Amino acid sequence: MQKPILSLYHLVREPLVQTAAKPPLLIMLHGYGSNEEDLFSFADYLPKDLLIVSLRAPHQLPPYGYAWYAIHWDNTDGKFSDIEQAKASQQLLLRVLDELKNTYDFDSKNIGLLGFSQGAILSLATALSYPILFKYVVALSGYLNQKLLVEKPLSSACQHLSVFASHGIQDPVIPVAWARETPAFLDDLGVKNQYFEYAAGHTVSRENFEDLLKWFAQRD
Repeated sequence: MQKPILSLYHLVREPLVQTAAKPPLLIMLHGYGSNEEDLFSFADYLPKDLLIVSLRAPHQLPPYGYAWYAIHWDNTDGKFSDIEQAKASQQLLLRVLDELKNTYDFDSKNIGLLGFSQGAILSLATALSYPILFKYVVALSGYLNQKLLVEKPLSSACQHLSVFASHGIQDPVIPVAWARETPAFLDDLGVKNQYFEYAAGHTVSRENFEDLLKWFAQRD
């Protein structure tokens, strides 16, 4: 049977080891102005049992980048996000997840999101809005934008989630103060989380990546 085409262009790394169980799925969401190849460069270093799918965001930014939603600037409000466009991308992500279930054989109870910057913002908001669908989130250089939540998450619905969040204290794009609010919000929900800061800017430092690999190695 011919496999359906996904709604978003994507790159795939099939599991590098075969086990009796279905593989876990990891979905990657890149940052504003980047593309699906960016985070996919991590794939060779991540656990070999993962099915990894790196998605390209739907909105093109000339000359070659993409975004999950627009970021606007004006003299009154400064920099702000297009919330409706971001929510539309959330729904698109859920549609792609359904398409993936019809395309690849993976453990539907072991799905993670890994995002950088805008991709991290979307990952956190989507997992907390639809916690039944996800097991964990990796949020690199992002923060929880509560305006993207469908409704206030229920603690009872989020107990199974775990989050790895990290940020550079010298980040000029997303203030570290915004990122520092995320673990407090997760703690109030009872969501298991680890938050790391590094002497870095808007990037994933070597130390950050090493901590991420340790976190993956310890995941259940």
